[in-house]
Amino acid sequence: MQIDPFEPEQVRRLVAEFGSPLLIVDCARARNQYRKLRRALPGVDLHYALKPLPHAAIVQTVLELGGWLDLATTGEVQLARRLGVDAARCIHTHPIKRDMDIRNALDYGVRTFVADNPDEVRKFKPYAKRVSLLLRVSFRSPGAVCDLSRKFGCDPEDAVALAGLAAGLGIDVQGFSFHVGSQAADALKHVEAIEACGRLLAEARRGKLGTLDTLDIGGGFPIEYTQRTPEIGRFCAPIRHALAQLPKRLRIIAEPGRYIAGPSALGVATVMGRAKREGHWWYYLDDGLYGSYSGQLYDHARYPVEALRQGEPLLPSVLAGPTCDSIDVIAENLMLPELKAGDLVIGRAMGAYTWASASEFNFFPKATVVAVNRFSGDTGAVL
Repeated sequence: MQIDPFEPEQVRRLVAEFGSPLLIVDCARARNQYRKLRRALPGVDLHYALKPLPHAAIVQTVLELGGWLDLATTGEVQLARRLGVDAARCIHTHPIKRDMDIRNALDYGVRTFVADNPDEVRKFKPYAKRVSLLLRVSFRSPGAVCDLSRKFGCDPEDAVALAGLAAGLGIDVQGFSFHVGSQAADALKHVEAIEACGRLLAEARRGKLGTLDTLDIGGGFPIEYTQRTPEIGRFCAPIRHALAQLPKRLRIIAEPGRYIAGPSALGVATVMGRAKREGHWWYYLDDGLYGSYSGQLYDHARYPVEALRQGEPLLPSVLAGPTCDSIDVIAENLMLPELKAGDLVIGRAMGAYTWASASEFNFFPKATVVAVNRFSGDTGAVL
């Protein structure tokens, strides 16, 4: 029988069993997120991007639902290999790679890679008969929280020439890819990129520059933190319309990461101590900005945070992390009941870019990850 691990009594039970700080990963919620996105993007192959939460439980959940994987580093390749994942279900999407990264992925069995400039294309010349390339195109998206086309991607006007270079080296061009950025405010940039890539594919086909049967539309699908976001079916409606205008034989893939992982995890921390400063209670937790709340620095996220203890009155309070660094403050002017050492504080939607980017600065350990609802009857397992 499955449980709801976000219920207060289950949170307390799991902390009692596994300790604090804790990241509770609910595979049932991950399944729900995957299924919602699959309904919103019918016919699109969903490759889970490991980067936000490279955890075995999420990887296996996606695969059991018929999904694929988006690998970007040698470490992620090694994780997939350890889990016995069929390499045919994986693509390697980092546009900049060392030769050892290419060889490691090829040895595993990955055959589809991403490149975005001439130097990177030339790195594949020794492996021309063993690889196909998706050429990443840049579509800047200032409205996204994280603009991923600033660091990666070629200009659209250079994409066909890049395909010509690959073809001249005997390397198959499987198609094009893009990523308009993370936490996109709306789907307009996706639509613009899809339409532009449709034109690029048609031009490259006229030049007979490769197989050209795939378009990778990246990720960026938004989730709710402290502000409302559109329901995913409504968000994707313009994307579905744009994709419907492309040739029917074209394979469409996407790279969701945050959308699947973010809502699937709950962060739990314990009050280590407290102090009243300038009339406000400061509560010092065993997790903070150098730990699971690292996403507030690296990912520009603000997590919904609350105390597990209920009570009145609610007082303006400060939550601070455990380290000796003065920037290690999670939230200020947060309305909380008066807490004591040992009380629990939870952060919601903490599956993406939290544990994955946490450190052990000051020798405070990273949160223990507990995955629940991996299958019927599962009630929790440390992984």
